[in-house]
Amino acid sequence: MNIQIFGKSKCFDTKKAERYFKERRIKYQSIDLLRYGMSNGEFESVLRAIGGIDQLINWDKKDPDIDLMRYMDDRIAKEDKVFDRVELMKTPIVRNGKKATVGYCPEVWETWE
Repeated sequence: MNIQIFGKSKCFDTKKAERYFKERRIKYQSIDLLRYGMSNGEFESVLRAIGGIDQLINWDKKDPDIDLMRYMDDRIAKEDKVFDRVELMKTPIVRNGKKATVGYCPEVWETWE
């Protein structure tokens, strides 16, 4: 397994995800999303794995851009906005090759090999 955890340092679910893999002695790479962001390739891979941009957006966040995106039909514009403003992403984003999850999903991680 080649696990990457994209998260925010103050995110409780990110800390839980890191603890999940640490307790099972599974090596992972932790990436501070706010500091380092995500490459275009990683972003595209995550979007394919999770089923689109709407799964990646943190709809609970109080932000004018989130309110605007609720009414946008243009998928590309949403993707561009979220790629440029990583703080709008729901965390943690956990990648294992071409597989990915958003949020705390131990039931999915158990099935990964």
